[in-house]
Amino acid sequence: MPNILVTIPKGAFPHGARAALVRRITDAAAEAEQMPADPRKQFLCWVVVNEAEHGDWACGGVDMTAQVLPCIAMVYVPAGVLDEASRARYAQLMHDAFKQSLPAEEKRRVVTSIVLHDVADGTWAGNGIIWKLPELAKASGYAHLQHLIEAA
Repeated sequence: MPNILVTIPKGAFPHGARAALVRRITDAAAEAEQMPADPRKQFLCWVVVNEAEHGDWACGGVDMTAQVLPCIAMVYVPAGVLDEASRARYAQLMHDAFKQSLPAEEKRRVVTSIVLHDVADGTWAGNGIIWKLPELAKASGYAHLQHLIEAA
């Protein structure tokens, strides 16, 4: 049940490439968080893509967007969903999603910064209601956390 905020340089993923990026990011999240391939469960995976204007992106104080394609993803996940192995898998899958979604004509090298934020239990709210990990596990279908539902 992540919220994923993506920032890319303006125009880097036009039309179909952008849709492919969102799909691959959603697939990466579902795999890393062990969400089933159920559209009702994956509906809770929100991806928002923002574009930064050329000249508004600096790496080390220099606009590098002519040489590399920097991509940022801030991933907010309920605390307790990811372990060390799933974090590493998440980072790789997200990086791969950016690389695989590039248009064929794009020649710049993709560089990514992916931050996995744990949202403390009892601080995630949806539709005005605080959700705890058992409710999130039920709603998202986390395969590895289904035991929490019976315990709640």
